[in-house]
Amino acid sequence: MAEPLRKIRRTKEPALTHEDDLIKQFKKGRQECLDELIRLYYPVILRYCLWHMPDKDSAQDAVQETFLKLVRFIGRYEPRGQFRAFLYRIAANTCTDMKRSLSSTEFLTEQIIENTRYEENGFQAANDRQQLATAYCALDNETRELVLLRYGQELTLREIATVTGLPLRTVQTRLRKAVKTMRNILDG
Repeated sequence: MAEPLRKIRRTKEPALTHEDDLIKQFKKGRQECLDELIRLYYPVILRYCLWHMPDKDSAQDAVQETFLKLVRFIGRYEPRGQFRAFLYRIAANTCTDMKRSLSSTEFLTEQIIENTRYEENGFQAANDRQQLATAYCALDNETRELVLLRYGQELTLREIATVTGLPLRTVQTRLRKAVKTMRNILDG
């Protein structure tokens, strides 16, 4: 008796993103592909580092170090459409390492509030930013990181899970709780 035909499951290869294509080309020796990656991601990684470092100069140093590490670790990256999470993981580790080495490792709540005070032209907008910064600073460090990645950097929940090493459900739960906590603080 012949064996029944089994359905062959085909694993679907993830579609290559533009970033994955650039990395493949860079690995083949096209230096300009790295330049394009840096041009694409420098502004968002700088914005991310500004939230983690005590001043703009330190944040710019962290961004530079992040891209140097990217070049160093690019061989470890497998093109599967997760470059953004890979780069944010490097940036997060870089900021953590640099904050440890700084003499003033404490990033004070007052600094965040002070930095947001006069950035907007209108008083109400400045007041709203200050209240939001106060609510943000009331969260613990791990939760602040999740909020920053989700709402400040617009990463997906799956990317946040990859960056932080947390399970997806944990990320969802903690973000939900953080939003609720911040709302309670903002509502007074």
